[in-house]
Amino acid sequence: MRSRQMDYQADGWLLSTGGELRMPFSDTVKYSILGISVALLLLALGILIWQAFRCCTGGQATITQQDAVNRAPLCVVGKARTMRNYSGAPCTRMENVSTEVCGLSRCLSGASDLTSGSRQVDEEKQDAIKKVDGSIRFSIFYDQLQSQLVVTVLQVEGLLGPSQTCSLQPFVKLRLMWAGSVGVEVDDCTDKQGKGTAPILWTVLQEWRTRVVKGSCNPLFGDQFSCIMQDDKEFHHINLKMEVRHFDKFSRHTVFGEVRVPLGQLNITYPLELQEDLKTPQKDLVGEVLLTLKFLPTSQRLEVGLLKVRTVLTEICSDGALYARISVQCNQHKLSYQKTSAVAHSLVTVFNEVLMFSLSEFPLDQCKISVSVYETHMTRKLPKHLIGQLTLGKEENSQDKHWSLMMCSVRQPIAQWHGLLI
Repeated sequence: MRSRQMDYQADGWLLSTGGELRMPFSDTVKYSILGISVALLLLALGILIWQAFRCCTGGQATITQQDAVNRAPLCVVGKARTMRNYSGAPCTRMENVSTEVCGLSRCLSGASDLTSGSRQVDEEKQDAIKKVDGSIRFSIFYDQLQSQLVVTVLQVEGLLGPSQTCSLQPFVKLRLMWAGSVGVEVDDCTDKQGKGTAPILWTVLQEWRTRVVKGSCNPLFGDQFSCIMQDDKEFHHINLKMEVRHFDKFSRHTVFGEVRVPLGQLNITYPLELQEDLKTPQKDLVGEVLLTLKFLPTSQRLEVGLLKVRTVLTEICSDGALYARISVQCNQHKLSYQKTSAVAHSLVTVFNEVLMFSLSEFPLDQCKISVSVYETHMTRKLPKHLIGQLTLGKEENSQDKHWSLMMCSVRQPIAQWHGLLI
């Protein structure tokens, strides 16, 4: 009986009066075990959070790499591009259009090559820039308080000899151009060192024109132009292009020379006056056009199809629209022209229109096609704005491939991308 009573008392020592279990350890050991348990729990939570973070970042990196591989511009050769919108338009819209363009480019890759406009731009860049007679003096200033860029055309000097003073009517045309997109290296575009380079797609932000000064080889202008520039960090993408032209009332203006000023390389936070020599004028690539050509020899008809036009949007305008004016010239004589319908302006404007021209009196090898793309407004009465132009035909060496493919594949439409130049 005593032994049983002692066992009962020992078991009762492990239980508290409230029925709770007592550990035969001191308080120090208990708190040590509790601390180790909490530390292990925190370590496990930290490892779990780290694994989740790695999974998220790894998935985003994989998607980014796949997008970089799959994206391609409207040129037939694939190239990666980062589209930027000057007014800060949503990026998702651009990526969707780029994906659509990528698929279209792959479909046409077997029958098309780099655009002729791109070739012309790169060939002109490969040639040495020749100096022409004359120079232009101007000033540039960026007012940071008002976020305003001010350009002043002061004077043009030494245009022509004194014998041609009477017929000279010079003026200056200014364009503020922004580099909208840049492609990757392509085989058909090579620089001076033989490395493949892709053309830059430009867009015109602002366009101005000075007054005409009659009968002067050294005209004084003093005309000042200004525009609002919200972010001065974008200046390294902007060039100021100034063309000195001769005014002709009944024909096209003659370009004497041009000056290009990269704003990102200058400190224009204070008024800066410069004088630059005129250089040989060059064309700039401002867009791409997908054209189809089909020749019907029996009826002597030429079908020109305008499928798509790609440009760089600087701002989203609800009433902005594009239309094209396509004309056929034979033996330096304008035979006829037709206009497409106006379509709302977007990154890739879809027309899908076919225009037919009759060539019954002229042979096809003596004809060429001219395409001019204009921007207009549907609701506001504003003058039309020329986006860019292109010319193709047998006379144009850069367009021989598309023209030859059309002649070899009669009664079948041949599609190819061409560059819009300005």
